[in-house]
This record gives sequence, structure tokens and C-alpha cells, in this order.
Amino acid sequence: MIPLALGSGALLGALSQLTPLAFLGLLGGLWLPQAARWLGLLAYLLVVLQLGLAKDPWASLIGQWVRLEGTLQGGFLHTPQGRVYVQYFPRLQDGIYVLEGHLLRPAGKRNPGGFDQQTWLRGLGVTAVLQAREVVHFQPLPRNPRQSLKGRLEAGLSPPVAALVAALTLGERRDLGETYGEFQRAGLAHALALSGLHVGILTGFFVLLLYRFGAWRYLITIVLLLLYLWLVGPQPSLVRAVIMAAMVLLGLFMGRGRVAVLPALALALFIQLLLEPRTIFSLSAQLSYLAVLGMALVLPRLPRLAGWKQWVWASVGVTLAAQILILPLLLHHFHLLPLLSPLANLLVLPLLSLLVPLGFLKLLLGGLLAGPTEVLGLLVLWLAGWLSHGPMLRWGEIAPLGFALYYLGIFPLLLGLYGYLRWPHAAGLAATATLASILSQYPPRAELWQLDVGQGDAILVRLPGRVEILVDGGRDWAYPRLERALRALGVDDLDLLIATHPDGDHVGALPRLIENFPVGTLVSGPRVRGNPLDDALHRAARSHGVRVLFARSGTQLALAGASLRFLGPQGHETDDNERSLVFVLEFKGRKVLFTGDAPASAEVRWQPEAVDVLKVGHHGSETSTSAHLLQSFQPRVALIGVGNNPYGHPSGVVLHRLSQHGLQIRRTDLEGAIRIQLR
Repeated sequence: MIPLALGSGALLGALSQLTPLAFLGLLGGLWLPQAARWLGLLAYLLVVLQLGLAKDPWASLIGQWVRLEGTLQGGFLHTPQGRVYVQYFPRLQDGIYVLEGHLLRPAGKRNPGGFDQQTWLRGLGVTAVLQAREVVHFQPLPRNPRQSLKGRLEAGLSPPVAALVAALTLGERRDLGETYGEFQRAGLAHALALSGLHVGILTGFFVLLLYRFGAWRYLITIVLLLLYLWLVGPQPSLVRAVIMAAMVLLGLFMGRGRVAVLPALALALFIQLLLEPRTIFSLSAQLSYLAVLGMALVLPRLPRLAGWKQWVWASVGVTLAAQILILPLLLHHFHLLPLLSPLANLLVLPLLSLLVPLGFLKLLLGGLLAGPTEVLGLLVLWLAGWLSHGPMLRWGEIAPLGFALYYLGIFPLLLGLYGYLRWPHAAGLAATATLASILSQYPPRAELWQLDVGQGDAILVRLPGRVEILVDGGRDWAYPRLERALRALGVDDLDLLIATHPDGDHVGALPRLIENFPVGTLVSGPRVRGNPLDDALHRAARSHGVRVLFARSGTQLALAGASLRFLGPQGHETDDNERSLVFVLEFKGRKVLFTGDAPASAEVRWQPEAVDVLKVGHHGSETSTSAHLLQSFQPRVALIGVGNNPYGHPSGVVLHRLSQHGLQIRRTDLEGAIRIQLR
């Protein structure tokens, strides 16, 4: 009964938003005062509460070995109990399966800016992940009509254009490769996500194509849109767009006049929450609804210009209005905002309005339209590639306080736009929120991040004045993970890059990092001639004009109120691990001992001093972190950078030794990235 009551409350909230001009004939009339309509919006909160009351079909099986049978499509196994996401290497093709494996909860993000599987799946209504270990049975699915259509769509096209048209028409983005990154850096990523842009283009195309059918063309178009939704799948932004388009078309069919955007948006949200309440957690849905809400609030209040100026002004205005409410979400999740986005939309969207219907015609005619589709697709790809090199606003992850202050700053400006506040007052309130946001960053803090790069080390030290020090970076395959974490933390450049020693799990990612981040100084141990990792690192430093400092025992550095005192190596070592740079970083009385992979035989040569934090040597190997070290330096916290490995790291002997000395043990394989305040 409770879910039914909550769902009814959400329906009342949606219906109460309808104005007399929006389907009142259809609904029998709902003449509520404006105050009641706005209060009705609160009913949506009840749907959110329903999420906590919904029964999880997998709750009793989490952590167990299970056998599941169902249809696998797009990585999701559809079973009688519900859907689960399947992890298996190599990726399984679609089909009917019987799978065995462990049923687990989705994983959260391991690093700042990392992929948050838990939130992604929660937005799709999926609460469990099957780590499949054995395929007991497989039966291929009958040939999917979508596969035949894709073949017709790609016939006669070059691979890049075929991938672009498949993304624009069928929503398949797996083959885009670097093209997706170019669209994202150009501010055009929304064009590749099936949403209001595509539905609007298709709706206009179908209505014109079916002109001879009179008013019935509106109903036929609704059917065609529903068929399209069935073909490409219920992506949240596409579902929202189809629902709103159907309302508009139904209103036109009934002769009820215009449909107000806000009521249509409210009713679309209700329908989506009714079908899948967890849609509210989907980033795609959040961006879609907030973008439409921004356009609905801002565009009607913009002044109109004459002639071609209005076309330019309207195109730029749509982009800015759509971004006004989603800007913090974009920066929080993607960490960049292309400043040429309005220009990119002005140039590329008109071409897409031709390419999208052309793609649908090609689904019917196959290779006959390959020529114009290829030319138009190449032009779009060239423009996106050119615009992707424009200036970027880069930003790190945004705290809840940051979101609150942003919207508190936007709200008075919207009130001023509608005349509820005088502009000087609105600007003053917005400026107050901006000032509060700036003041929240003071006093600046010093902190250390042990990032999760798998079996390897990458430690970021942040000091006041935006001074950034990175110690190692992990293996080359971990570079994307490292870059996303640095971008999410708002790191634009590095003052110091310290390479402790030329092992792949410490410096493999550093040459690529030097290519993508300005680096002030590279601090390295003695050169190891003929070592390919060492050679690649110093070659990258030379090619990008990075100053190189060779450190050893006795070297001292000072910056931003911090000091770095190097304890090793001595300079005569022959073993790679013995050559590890070892140093104590001290800031405001807090000390951290970095040990690289130095073995116990080197530890006896270091000058003892009490420290607060120990970066455990060699990922917790038995060859490091001796009792002598723990007695000499008396650390209180032990950081271990470690991932899945065949070496048995961290050693049980070392973990026991750390526990005996009373250290708090922090491990990246268990916690993900670890943050420690230095003051």
C-alpha cells in the first residue's frame, strides 16, 4: 500500500502542474491555483522515498556463488528475479545463458573522478553484479532486426562516418573511439546522446513526410517514435524526449493548442519515475531534465533581435540556457567545459539536423544514400576535430556545498529575469553566493592523496598556493585512471614530479603524464643508462623542456612552506630497488616518510626521526618495512599502494609487524584512494 500511495502522490504532483492550456480537456479539467501547483512538485520527493522501501530481489544472495539463467543483452542478464550486470572477460556476446559466479554489490568509485559503477547501475535500477566464472550454457539469439538495420546504415560508409551515423541514429557509441573525445572537447557530446535533439529532428521530419495524412500524421508520428524507442532501447534522456514529443503531438491532434513546457516536463518525469523510480539517480536523466528546465525558464525572457542576428542569438541562447542549470554537473563529472561550445553548436547542429534524417532514410535505402551521408559525416567530423582544440575551462570535483552555492547564486538571477527582484538586488545576492564560495576555500589546506593505480604507487601532495607534488604514477596502463583523478582534484600542472626509481609500477605512466600536464621540475635518482623506462622518462622531460634534478642522500628542497630531505640513495647502489629515492616531507610539523621500493638493507642507513605517516616500502613486501625502521621512525599511519598481484603483497608478516607497533593501516586495494590531511 505504501508504494501505491507514494506513486499516487507523484501523479498528483505531475497533474497539478498542468495549466488550462495543456490537455485540460483530456484530463477532465484541473483548475488548481498556482500555489497548489507548485506545492504539488513536492510529491516527487515521495517517489524518492519509495526507493528506500522497494524490495531488493538479490539481497539474500549477495556474496554467494549462484547459478543464473536468462537473456544477456548489452552486458545485462535479464532473469525472472530481475536484471544483473555481468562482468566476464572477454565480454560475452548477446544470447541466452546459464552462468555461474559470485553475486556482488556494484563497486563505488576508487579514485576522485573514477568510474562509479554503483551510481551508474543504480540509475538503471540494477542493484547486483555477477562476477561470472563459468559459462554453463549458451544459445545465440535469433537475428536481431537492429543488426540488419545497422548493416544497411553502414553500407558504403568509411569506418569513422559509419561509427558517427550509428551513434546518431541507433545510439551505438562503442565504435566511436577518439571521435567521442573530440565531440566532448568541442562541447558536442550531447549530440551523440540520443535525446531531445534527435527526437525533435525526427518529429519534424516525420510530420513533414506524412503531411498528406492531415491530423492523423501526429498519431502516426507518436507510433513511429515509440517504435524508435523500442529499437534503440529506453535510454533515460530519450524516454523523456519521446514522452514530451508525444504530449505535443497529442495536443496538436486534439486541437488543444500549445503545450506548456514546464507541465509537460513534470508529467514526463512522473511517467519515467512510475516506470523506473531509480531513473532519478541517472546522470543522463539529470542532465536531460535540467537542460530542458533551463531552456524553459530562460529562453522566453530573452529579447528578440531582427533578421539574421536573431538566428545567431537564438542558437547561442539555447546553448547557454541549456547549460545554466547543468554547469556544475558537467564540471563535477567531466572536469572541463569547452569555451567554444556555443560556436560549435552554431556550426554543427544545423548539419546534424540534415545528417540524422539522412541516416534514417539510409536505413531504408541502404547504399543509395552513401555518397551524401559520407560527405556530410566527414564535414561534421572535421568540424568537431577542429573545435576540439579550443580553450577549455577545467575544474575539479564539486562538493555538496559548491552545488548549493552555485544554485543559490543562480536563483536570484532568475528572479531578476522574471521581474521579481530588481537587478541590483539580484546581482548582489548572486555576488554574495560567489563570495561565500571563494571564502570557503580559505584557509587553504595541505593534504596527501594515495591514489589507487592498482599494483603500483602514485601519491599526490597538495600544498597551499596550489603547489602540487606527484610522487610516482603507476604503470602505463593506469595512466587514464591517474589523469582522471588529477583532473577531478583540479590539478592543472605539477610543480614537482618525483620518480623514485625506474620500475614500471612506479614510472610507467610518467612519460604520458609529462605530455599532458605542464611539469616544473622532475626529481630523479641517479641515471640508469640502458633502462628503457628511465630513458623514456628523461626523453619525455627533454622534449617538453622540463628541468631535471638528480637527488640523492643529503639533497634538500623547500617550497610552499614544506621541506623535502632526501635520505637515500647513497649513490653507489647497484640494485634497482636500492636506488629508490627516499625522503621525508615536512609541513607545519607533520612529517611523511616516502620509501619507494627500498629494501630493509637500505633502511638501516637512514637517519632516524619521528614521522606521522609511512608510505610502506615495496607495496608491503617482506623485503621492506623492518622492525628497525618502525622503531627508528615511529610512524602512526601506514599507507600501502597495492592492487591485485601474484606476489602476495602486502605480506602477512609485514601487516602483523605494523599492527604490533600500533600503526593504523590504510590500503588502496581495500579503500581505493586515501586522503590524509597534513594540517
